[in-house]
Amino acid sequence: MPIRTVFIFLFLCVEMFAVNTPDGRALYGKYCAGCHDSGTGRAPATTALHNFSPEQILLALESGPMMIMGQRRTGPERRAVAEFLAGRTVGQEPSAAIPKMAYCRDTRIFAGPLAVPHWIGWGGDASNRRFQSTAQSGIAASDVPRLRLRWAFGFPGDIQAYSQPAVAGGRVFVGSAGHRVYSLDASTGCTYWTFEAEAPVRTAISIGAIDSGYAVYFGDIHANVYAADAGSGRLLWKIHADEHSEARITGAPVLAGNRLFVPVSSSEEVSAADPLYECCRFRGSILALDALTGKSIWKTYTISEATHPTHKNRAGTQLWGPSGAAVWSTPTLDLTRHVLYAATGDAYSDPVANTTDAILALDMDSGKILWTRQATPGDAFNLACPSPDKTNCPDANGPDFDFGSSPILIDLPHGKHMLVAGQKSAIVYALDPDRAGELLWQTRVGRGGTLGGIQWGPAADDENVYAAVSDISRRLGPAGLELNPEAGGGISAVRLANGELVWHAAPPGCGDRRPCSPAQSAAVTVIPGVVFSGSSDGHLRAYATENGKIVWDFDAVHDFQAVNGVPARGGSFDGPGPVLAGGMLFVNSGYGAMGGIPGNVLLAFTVDGK
Repeated sequence: MPIRTVFIFLFLCVEMFAVNTPDGRALYGKYCAGCHDSGTGRAPATTALHNFSPEQILLALESGPMMIMGQRRTGPERRAVAEFLAGRTVGQEPSAAIPKMAYCRDTRIFAGPLAVPHWIGWGGDASNRRFQSTAQSGIAASDVPRLRLRWAFGFPGDIQAYSQPAVAGGRVFVGSAGHRVYSLDASTGCTYWTFEAEAPVRTAISIGAIDSGYAVYFGDIHANVYAADAGSGRLLWKIHADEHSEARITGAPVLAGNRLFVPVSSSEEVSAADPLYECCRFRGSILALDALTGKSIWKTYTISEATHPTHKNRAGTQLWGPSGAAVWSTPTLDLTRHVLYAATGDAYSDPVANTTDAILALDMDSGKILWTRQATPGDAFNLACPSPDKTNCPDANGPDFDFGSSPILIDLPHGKHMLVAGQKSAIVYALDPDRAGELLWQTRVGRGGTLGGIQWGPAADDENVYAAVSDISRRLGPAGLELNPEAGGGISAVRLANGELVWHAAPPGCGDRRPCSPAQSAAVTVIPGVVFSGSSDGHLRAYATENGKIVWDFDAVHDFQAVNGVPARGGSFDGPGPVLAGGMLFVNSGYGAMGGIPGNVLLAFTVDGK
């Protein structure tokens, strides 16, 4: 399973007993610390949890991925734990209002966004290569060492920054943990409009033409999909993609003509840590929607067999299966052959379907699954497996080797093409989509694991695929459990022609920074001659594609004077990667979910800061 949302850290807070005056410290120590402070699974230690706000923690317990567990506790209990973990009371967070001075004064009409350099959606185009030509990026390899900060935008009231921006028509569109989508001026960072979603928006933004102009498309962690007018932010339509209570949209919707293809994932494997939870009934899916109206055209489940009761666990709770195969990432489109490629995650419960940990090919017109190539059979995992109480852990107990990143479609000579995909096993695969996903080569670039391997995705130019690895780990330090500053990270170049390892660049290391991990979990981005990779240590680095030498390094862990007057601070680079268009580089800094460094800033760079 790829790194989930910021709220995943609360997965064991289940059995809190009601008291007249709840003691958050005692509740956490009795029912949560056994996991969070022992290095189990993905649960950050108490020291990391203090970085989060009580409002964010309450959101997780009351309407986010921990809602199932939170509903079993009283409001005062949830608040007590949230305030203990955050180290402050509810209501002390900065205002989420955008100051009036931050709004743009001009009234330019948003028009012709695709006629100028742009980056739309997750991978820049339907192939998800995360490659931008010099003509589109406006930044040559020789310019990269001269990149300087032009402006910073602070997300008001947020302590996480985890949505990838899109750039089109001189504007930047970006979602936020604070339920908002922002439209900003690319040159100055001033705000054109804000849109209030029902829940946090962590997807990238897609943009397409409609009768009245252009629309932006995105999803939230309550599994809502939205279309809004790109010029004004006015809601055009909203649909609910899946009725499962823990369904969510993490991969960006992708547009082709008048069809919008939406991937659906979930946080149900988090709830499975509770032995009283009936694990598990969610199945991943892909939806095809009418981009103009939101009307459903087809919906294909990644597991064709309907979920049914299987057996009861030792607590007497009814279990279900098959389940899982979430689609965490943006689908990849072959517009010539009308085929959609989607990557799936693991199973949540037994039995395990043959479409988990797999690449699926679907007919774009009908949604029919054309072929499946599974990389890791029998992989069933949920958060009961690394917990002290393993009641709901499937028999397989991992290894939790999801495909969390989008497949990359590579055009080859003579009309051939190739699919390249990175897995949490730390293996890069090359498949032949014309031969039902037949394996062409595979190359290991790291250790892999539950928090390891390739998380958010590689990038590819015409010669190589560039894959960064997480391989994050923890160790016992003087103050207890801490991130291991000496393990994880690194980026490799693998030759597309044959899977040969061209070079490997080891992580520079954390130095004296604590807490710190050198993990490079974030998606990477490549332009001719340079590949960009962010790190959990708070550095964004640029590497020469020829040999992996670092040619530029920006440390974001400090305060910024934001153009919107909001207190802003940088942190870990994780999740989305940088995007480049029109002579500018944009990237969010501050994804600290796995014990990293939280922040709330969108950074914009130009050559010499001009």
